[in-house]
Amino acid sequence: MMQTLGATLEDIGPGRTRIAAPIAPHVLQQQGFAHAAVSFAIGDSAAGYAALTTLPEGAEVVTVEMKIHLLSPAVGERLVAQGRVLRPGRRIVTVAADVFAEGATHSGGRKHVATLLGTMVPVDA
Repeated sequence: MMQTLGATLEDIGPGRTRIAAPIAPHVLQQQGFAHAAVSFAIGDSAAGYAALTTLPEGAEVVTVEMKIHLLSPAVGERLVAQGRVLRPGRRIVTVAADVFAEGATHSGGRKHVATLLGTMVPVDA
């Protein structure tokens, strides 16, 4: 999925990650904004990779629940998701992610477009 979206892992640290993806023509919805699925996909992945940083090497996680709040139309050059761990655990890792649109022509800056809250569960690799 990340390859299809052109997403890249830009930063990773203990309990946090950042993933970016271009707002390309093939991911636009009917009004010309990035489709919400892009925000969800990179937000979910950023949160999942953040969860992995709190677990032993070789561990894997799966999303068991993820809620998204769409705050504003995703317009600009790219989307950036910042994932973080809210509460690590052996059986459940509570995570969050914020998604920002960068490079909008009308503002040139950064706009908060979505926030996600979810739960990851460690699984055998």
